[in-house]
Amino acid sequence: MFDVTAGDLVQFAGAVAVSNCPGAPQLQFMAGRPNATHPAALGLVPKPEDPVDMIFARMEDAGFSPTELVSLLASHTIARSDTLIDNRQAVPFDSTPFTFDTQVFLEVLLRGNETLPPASGEAAAQVPNPLAAQGEMRLQSDFAISQSPQTACFWQFMVNNQQAIQQGFHDAMAKLAVVGQDTSKMIDCSEAVPVPVPAVAKQATFPAGTGPELLQLACNENQPFPSLATDPGQATTIPECPDGDTNLNDCPS
Repeated sequence: MFDVTAGDLVQFAGAVAVSNCPGAPQLQFMAGRPNATHPAALGLVPKPEDPVDMIFARMEDAGFSPTELVSLLASHTIARSDTLIDNRQAVPFDSTPFTFDTQVFLEVLLRGNETLPPASGEAAAQVPNPLAAQGEMRLQSDFAISQSPQTACFWQFMVNNQQAIQQGFHDAMAKLAVVGQDTSKMIDCSEAVPVPVPAVAKQATFPAGTGPELLQLACNENQPFPSLATDPGQATTIPECPDGDTNLNDCPS
């Protein structure tokens, strides 16, 4: 039997949770983190309103390149905010918040003119997007990283490239999960992480009501952008529940 620490439980729970999202990679899980002896210092995690160079510098200090940061941001395809929007929880960053796909890399690039009502003091955390009326928000940091000369081409490379986001997130997350740890004293228990649900058989698409005319492409390497279809019909509210319900209170427990 092995001692199980709080850090191990948090890391294992996250790896298992990600496996429930169609298209996610099977994450590595290393066990053996010692228990924390004191709280972490404030300010170690960049904020969405921070300048992009400050975000890159903080991540570099932790050992991550700008492209590794982009790979970690694949998590935003299944991420939602509980604190940035006024009186709202579970606000998604893309139109398919329960599927690990490349939609977030596409949708962040789309020009918009609307934001959601921010929580107190959080106005600078978001920038306009074309899907705000459907319930989506765009982080200022995501957009800034998509436009930075250091990461714009890699960001565009991720669009409609399921294998790239799976492998990139797997590798970058494996590195992040053991920052500050002595891996020689840890045990690889990755076999305990369930095999994820397979990816959906769908290419990236422009959400209904948007299209290629809204793209804001900053890559200067003459990198071709994939030819993508647009979802038919009218724009619809983004689901708040995995079963497609649009009311968070009705989500199955």
